[in-house]
Amino acid sequence: MCDSCGCTQPENSVTITRPGQAMSGSVTADHHHSHPGRVVEVREAVLGKNDGIAAHNRDFFKERRIVALNLVSSPGSGKTTILEQTIRELRGEIPMAVIEGDQQTMLDAERIDATGVDVVQVNTGAGCHLDADMVHQALHRMDLAEKSLLFIENVGNLVCPAMFDLGEAAKVVIISVTEGEDKPLKYPAMFDAASLCLINKIDLLPHVDFDVARCREYALRVNHRLEFFEISARTGEGMPAWLAWLRRQL
Repeated sequence: MCDSCGCTQPENSVTITRPGQAMSGSVTADHHHSHPGRVVEVREAVLGKNDGIAAHNRDFFKERRIVALNLVSSPGSGKTTILEQTIRELRGEIPMAVIEGDQQTMLDAERIDATGVDVVQVNTGAGCHLDADMVHQALHRMDLAEKSLLFIENVGNLVCPAMFDLGEAAKVVIISVTEGEDKPLKYPAMFDAASLCLINKIDLLPHVDFDVARCREYALRVNHRLEFFEISARTGEGMPAWLAWLRRQL
C-alpha cells in the first residue's frame, strides 16, 4: 500500500516505453512501505524525496528553456484529444514532446505518436499518479529540444496528482461539461495547485446540465488566481486562447 496516497503500487510495476517497443524495461517506482504507526513519517519521506527529484527536473528544464506542463483531470475529460489538436496547431512553430501517464496500455501514446512528436509512455501499474522519478526516468529516453514545450499527461485522477510535484512549470486542470460543476469543491487540492483550468467539451453544453458560471465560481473560491479557457477540442471553439497562452509561456 502506498503510504503517500493510498494506491496499491507493487515494486517493479512501472514500465516506461516508446510506441512500437515491447512493454519491458520496468523501473522500480519510488514508493515506500511502512508498518502502522509510521504513516506520517513515511509520507513525509516519500514527498520529500519526490520534491528533491522534482527540483532536479526543474533545473533540467530551466537550463534548456523547456516549459513542462502537467495536465491533470479525472478520466474521460479529453486530455489526449486536447493534446492531439494542440500539437496539430503548433507543429512546425514550437518543438513539442509528450510524456503519457496511464495505469496500463499504450493507447494514448500511440495516438500522440501519430501526430509526429516524440512521446514516451509511463504505465504505473496500480499506481494512481505520476511522480518526479517516473518523469526523470522518462526524460532519459527523450531528446528534448531547447525552448520547447513538454506536455505531461498525468494519470486520470483529481486526488493524488495534486500532491506530487514533477518539476513542471504549471499544472493545467481540465474539467469537461459532462462532469459536475461542483468538482472544484469536491477536489479542492487539485484546483488550488493548478494555474489554469480548461473547461472542455463546451460543444455539448446544449445537451447536458452543466453551469459554466457556477463551475468557475466554485473554482475561484478555492483558487482566486486561477485562469480559465472554455474550449472544445473536437470543434476547435476556444482553442485559439489556449494556444496563445501556450505561446506566452515560452
